[in-house]
Amino acid sequence: MLTLSILRHAKSSWSDPELDDHDRPLAKRGAKAIPALAKFIRHEKLRPTLALCSDAMRTRATLTLLLAELGPPAPRVVYDEALYLASPEVMRTVLGQYAEDEPHVLLVGHNPGLHALALELAGDGDRKTLAALAQEFPTGALAVLTFKASSWKDITSASGHLEHFTTPRRLES
Repeated sequence: MLTLSILRHAKSSWSDPELDDHDRPLAKRGAKAIPALAKFIRHEKLRPTLALCSDAMRTRATLTLLLAELGPPAPRVVYDEALYLASPEVMRTVLGQYAEDEPHVLLVGHNPGLHALALELAGDGDRKTLAALAQEFPTGALAVLTFKASSWKDITSASGHLEHFTTPRRLES
């Protein structure tokens, strides 16, 4: 069984209009949302063995703060520029490059690609959870899918079971 956790970076700052999109930092609100996300991951026993992360400032900061909150043992971390604003196809290619023997991968990136990937892979799950995923994938959202496969290369469209979908707003309530 394989697990893929798909995490959109936390809320980023738009305070400096001169800053390149790639270099935008997290907003204070984004950083404040991460402890609740880490608590959810610990509670649900969703600790990844590998983290694949876009090399953008906001995704790196999201992952760094999340791993600090989770504590040891830390997963192997790979920052890949190909994940910056990547399409689902590119994300699946990167996953295949790094995750061969990894049972649980955390993918940290951007929309619209992450949302499209989660929708593409989710074949079944709780109706309300699937409906929530279909509606939105806001900053800080986490979708967790499991697959009855032994290799990431065997993952196909609609082959995943959506175990969890949560957002910072849901974790606050």
